[in-house]
Amino acid sequence: MFVLTDDLSTDLLSYMPNVRRLQQEGRSFTNYFVTDSFCCPSRSSIFTGQFPHDTGIYTNSGPNGGFAKFTRTGKDRQTFAVALRANGYRTAMMGKYLNGYDKTPYVPPGWSQWDGVGTGGYGGYHYVLNENGGLSTGGTSPTDYLTDVLSAKGTAFIDRSAAARTPFLLEIASFAPHLPSTPAPRDAHRFLDARAPRGPAFNERDIADKPRWLRSYRRLGHARLAEIDRQYVRRVQSVQAVDRMVGRLRSTLQARGLAKNTYFVFSSDNGYHMGEHRLMPGKTTAFDTDIRVPLIVVGPSVRGSTDATLAENTDLAPTFEELTGTQVPASVDGRSLVPLLRGERDTGAPDAILVEHHGPSLAKDDPDRPGPAGGNPPSYTAIRTLDALYVEYKDGDREYYDLRTDPYELDNTVATLPPARLAQLQRTLHNLRTCHGSRRCSAAARLN
Repeated sequence: MFVLTDDLSTDLLSYMPNVRRLQQEGRSFTNYFVTDSFCCPSRSSIFTGQFPHDTGIYTNSGPNGGFAKFTRTGKDRQTFAVALRANGYRTAMMGKYLNGYDKTPYVPPGWSQWDGVGTGGYGGYHYVLNENGGLSTGGTSPTDYLTDVLSAKGTAFIDRSAAARTPFLLEIASFAPHLPSTPAPRDAHRFLDARAPRGPAFNERDIADKPRWLRSYRRLGHARLAEIDRQYVRRVQSVQAVDRMVGRLRSTLQARGLAKNTYFVFSSDNGYHMGEHRLMPGKTTAFDTDIRVPLIVVGPSVRGSTDATLAENTDLAPTFEELTGTQVPASVDGRSLVPLLRGERDTGAPDAILVEHHGPSLAKDDPDRPGPAGGNPPSYTAIRTLDALYVEYKDGDREYYDLRTDPYELDNTVATLPPARLAQLQRTLHNLRTCHGSRRCSAAARLN
């Protein structure tokens, strides 16, 4: 059971009691990152276990990304769903698939049941739902609210799978809390006093050390601060239905006698910044606000605790495949997290994870296009270690943050790095962005 949210940042978990219960009962990865803080590249990595340089998906649309390229290049035939279905699993996908998938009867291979929703799903209503190839349209009544519809469909799928006594994989991908962050009607007047967190990086006082794309940003004034808080309230409201869905799905598994032998996974495709480093709400940067997201797993033999091992969304596909006794393809770049789930020592843990981003994002019809002052960096590649972030931009700018002394990424100290340390980071970044396959990418992830 895999619940994937859209743009959910870690600060929202405090408003989600059912997800917090997952954290208390299961294994919560505190250093889990995404290959790109952008929807389609991240989801492509989740489905295939590959970095963007192997999926070829760097953007949400156009020649370098989107649903069309993912399908045209045959990546939809290399997903964990295809592998699990070939191994006898009933597989269901419900909700958001990939950017550009909209109003089409196409059902990707590997899925026994398909309830895919196009771009209309962002608003929660007026969406087009593809139910196994047949198109229907959601209305505007409270019963049409998309997260609740997905919750009901997921529950029904579990019921049918239990009756058929067949193993299953169910992914439900919500559009919440992505803008416009539409809440369920019953939540529209709750949490009105919520305020975006004001950490040390919020409305950062001095950004003279930042790369050129960010260096000219002005400090946020009262109007923009008020807008950030308004959007934060909506985000908090919109995840309430997701949290109820998590509770409902877990209750259904329990009632059907499936909870003890079902793995329940909760995560997000990317994070979200809200005021940090003078940025209006958005993503696409290499800051932790954007690339670090929750990963929580509950299930058989999963030892409950927090785990600080570096992990990435390329690791999900091989993890799902190993958990189900499915052969892990040699094409994956990630590694299985199963040993960590069982509390075993992982001698193959990476020293660094890779982030690859192509920008700036300029497509006017892209729902992820950054707004004014929201952050829209040029292309970059980055590595994140347990104690540092190193970024190389296409325009020649670089960043380095020592997270041991600067956990909020305030001071870019790349100019004072010892030459040996800089060479080590550059070498590791080069090795990772040119690696292919789990064995070579695991070796590339070592600092040497």
